[in-house]
Amino acid sequence: MVVNKSAGGRTLSLSTTANGTAAAVAGNLQSGVPFLPKSPSFHSGLDLLAGREKSPIIMFCDPTMHLPRLHEANASEREQLLIQKMQQCCVLFDFISDPQSDLKWKEIKRETLHEMVDYLSSNHSSNVLTEAIYPEAVRMFGVNLFRSLPPSSNPNGAEFDPEEDEPLLEAAWPHLQLVYEFFLRFLESQNFNPHLAKNYIDQKFVLQLLELFDSEDPRERDFLKTILHRIYGKFLSLRAYIRKQINNIFYSFIYETEHHNGIAELLEILGSIVNGFALPLKEEHKVFLLKVLLPLHKVKSLSVYHPQLAYCIVQFLEKDPSLTEPVIRSLLKFWPKTHSPKEVMFLNELEEILDIIEPLEFRKVLKPLIHQLARCVSSQHFQVAERALYFWNNEYIMSLMSENVDEILPIMFPVLYKNSKTHWNKNIHGLMYNALKIFTETNPVLFHTCTQQFKEDRKTEVDKLKKRDEKWHRVEELAKRNPNFTVSVDNSLSFYTDFARSPINDLDPTIDLKSLEEDTKYHIDTDNRKNRKEKPLLRRKSELPHDTYTLRALNDHKRADEYLATPPDVNKC
Repeated sequence: MVVNKSAGGRTLSLSTTANGTAAAVAGNLQSGVPFLPKSPSFHSGLDLLAGREKSPIIMFCDPTMHLPRLHEANASEREQLLIQKMQQCCVLFDFISDPQSDLKWKEIKRETLHEMVDYLSSNHSSNVLTEAIYPEAVRMFGVNLFRSLPPSSNPNGAEFDPEEDEPLLEAAWPHLQLVYEFFLRFLESQNFNPHLAKNYIDQKFVLQLLELFDSEDPRERDFLKTILHRIYGKFLSLRAYIRKQINNIFYSFIYETEHHNGIAELLEILGSIVNGFALPLKEEHKVFLLKVLLPLHKVKSLSVYHPQLAYCIVQFLEKDPSLTEPVIRSLLKFWPKTHSPKEVMFLNELEEILDIIEPLEFRKVLKPLIHQLARCVSSQHFQVAERALYFWNNEYIMSLMSENVDEILPIMFPVLYKNSKTHWNKNIHGLMYNALKIFTETNPVLFHTCTQQFKEDRKTEVDKLKKRDEKWHRVEELAKRNPNFTVSVDNSLSFYTDFARSPINDLDPTIDLKSLEEDTKYHIDTDNRKNRKEKPLLRRKSELPHDTYTLRALNDHKRADEYLATPPDVNKC
């Protein structure tokens, strides 16, 4: 190794061979150059430089050296000057353990990076990207950014709430931001040559870039998203590799860790990639949809990336409508059972899919889809029921339902009618009456038939419960003949009585379309009057559904005061 100094020790030229070790470089620099920064992380940049076998000669500039500005230098000197400045920016500084160290050199590096960003953005950079610039630009990017990410502040993979949680920001962002901006300008330059850059931006580079997507800093992930998209657009040979590695990240996220910070950004990139797929779709892309994208609905942190996921799926269905049936059946398979907010997200996505579905494809999934919609309408969580009932406000979905009302109404009528009588939320009553009214206007004859069938089914159910009740009474009478029989409950259980008292059985035997229309009009008018009036700031108790079993249990409850060793508290404390 030969160390040459010039300009008063300001510029340092290091000449080493491919077999030279990083330790030798760092040791010679530390012992022979007293003006280098004292930051412990300083040598990491030199280690990466010395480890490169492609470039045996390394030019490193002292960070304290004030090189001429690029705009002021002669045109013949700008290439070498830009290389020197990029090498100068390969020095790393400590922003975590000792943020106040090397403040002078940190500011020099920041100013140099800012100058190079402005230089590439200006008109003077039209011919600046010569062949010698490419390895140095990629090298500077790798030295500054390819690093081990700190442990996650949320290792359990819980959902990130932007309103409650604060992201863990990168301490070295003042430098990293400018490095990202420089490299982005580098890729977007008018005279950027992918054929020259492909020797340096290769598969290893892309893999290291993808690892950074797990950064917790949203600003860094946003830059990474843009840079990866530019690389995908300019390097045709890397496209299949990028898609494969993104698939691997998704597989690991779904089946192993369930934690990754960059899923939303990767899906956003894939959304634009899917939008550019040629028709007909390759089998590889269909497998990606069914085996990678759809299982992403299973992860508990779905809310973090669901808009981007739904966009990707809709883009696939717009490309190939024949994929609609397997997509909807997969959604129904992954449909949440106990997570109401997640169920609302599924309903949002389902409506987006139904907005673009073909009538023929709709018929293929009609019955399972309507049965799931009926379960959502009857949900006791008012947001789920409300979101499902909003489907009746979508004109295209209603046109599909009108064409298939013969199959839909027999499934939906019992659910709509029952919940219009028993649901605890009054806003849901109005929405259900509105849905019933739409069905009434669509096919009055079928609606009347469903009404009669519903009453017959209820009568059959009442008779069945009545017979069951009679059997239990006979069992009780036989039990009373036993001399050891004791009555443990004052009021004997009566399935039929409890069922008959339920408001669901308050069926008007003369129900017809006119009465239903009057009920619907009453609810709509009532809601309008409520909206016009200013609501007073009064605290009201929630209106809960009346459960006859609970009411009877409360009435039958007796305090155990007589069995207590100490008398009860007279103050009821």
